[in-house]
Amino acid sequence: MYLLVVVVSLLLNSVPTQSRPTEDLFEKISGKTGQRVDGPLITFGDIAVSTGFKNADPCTARGCKWERSTDGLVYVPYVISNQYSPDELQVIKRGLQSFADVSCIRFIPHEGQRHFLYIKSDSGCYSYLGRQGGGQVVSLQRDGCVYHSTIQHELLHALGFHHEQNRSDRDKHIRILLENIKPARQHNFKKRETHNLATPYDYNSVMHYSRYAFSRNKQPTMIPIPDRKVVIGKAQSMSRNDILRINRLYCS
Repeated sequence: MYLLVVVVSLLLNSVPTQSRPTEDLFEKISGKTGQRVDGPLITFGDIAVSTGFKNADPCTARGCKWERSTDGLVYVPYVISNQYSPDELQVIKRGLQSFADVSCIRFIPHEGQRHFLYIKSDSGCYSYLGRQGGGQVVSLQRDGCVYHSTIQHELLHALGFHHEQNRSDRDKHIRILLENIKPARQHNFKKRETHNLATPYDYNSVMHYSRYAFSRNKQPTMIPIPDRKVVIGKAQSMSRNDILRINRLYCS
């Protein structure tokens, strides 16, 4: 079992709405590296691994994909905790439904299925990477995580997708400025061996961090190349490439 967990902790105090604020969501890391969050050990920025995890390669080729039904759809059962207000619940359900609007993924209420997502307000925002077996937590903390893009981001992790800036071909598209990164956070920028599904690097992906993520001096930690002015880390919803990857991995 490949227990990879993604955590994005936010320090936002506004009332949750469908879209996240213009302030970059992924700059709000909780700084809990090396501590426990509901079991896993946080070791990779907003990614945590259990003690038995060996690498951060995508697990979709090793059994963590959700199964496709004979009707061609991929049903992902979920349970939502009663911690949320009616308005928050509506935002979460809109996020779940957004996948059905663009792909074969169908998030459905849990009715006794063996594998399912348990959406709850835990410490920050996090998700296991891919299907892990049994019930697995997707945390959407009430204070700061119940935003449309955040929900999509965590659900994409639950489907098996990694961060954009860590993908295997990123050096052709973005330059990492280690001198501007907090020393204890430099491992967050390690390149991963990813299966990119023949899709281009996407600065507008909902899975991309901002150019100031983990900055030690308020200077950029990532710069797009060749055009350094390209906006990154500001997506309010899944991009066309995010959607294309879902369909290529699960629906083709």
